[in-house]
Amino acid sequence: MNSEFCIAVHSLVFLNRKACMVSSSELAKNVCTNPARVRMVMAKLKKAGIVSTKEGLEGGYHLELNPKDLSLYEISEALNFKFVSSSWKSGGIDMDCLIASGMGSVLEHIYEDLNDLCKERLKQIYIDDINNEITENYLNKETIGGNI
Repeated sequence: MNSEFCIAVHSLVFLNRKACMVSSSELAKNVCTNPARVRMVMAKLKKAGIVSTKEGLEGGYHLELNPKDLSLYEISEALNFKFVSSSWKSGGIDMDCLIASGMGSVLEHIYEDLNDLCKERLKQIYIDDINNEITENYLNKETIGGNI
């Protein structure tokens, strides 16, 4: 998991709840990051047609898709995101050792399988589901006297 995915999901749930144009500054404040990071992530979501943008004083971002139909899989695809990967591989393909020369490709296949499993699960989770869970958690805390 990386911060881009977290920023995207958090922002989309917030946009869904607000149901109006929201600036990158307001999103960044709610996500607890800076507006430049939010704009970078939102640009990818705009390109995928998930959000729309408007410039100017009344500008910002607006959720374009129905939150009941927008899965976390679609968000991960918009971000071109891999959930499991490694930029470093142990051993080396040219090494004169069975383990050292073969480990990188075996682990790469495992990473690909794990990514596929993650994405299959994400096809079952929607922005509306997350919004509902947050609401339910809030109501449960309120019932038992917790603060939010």
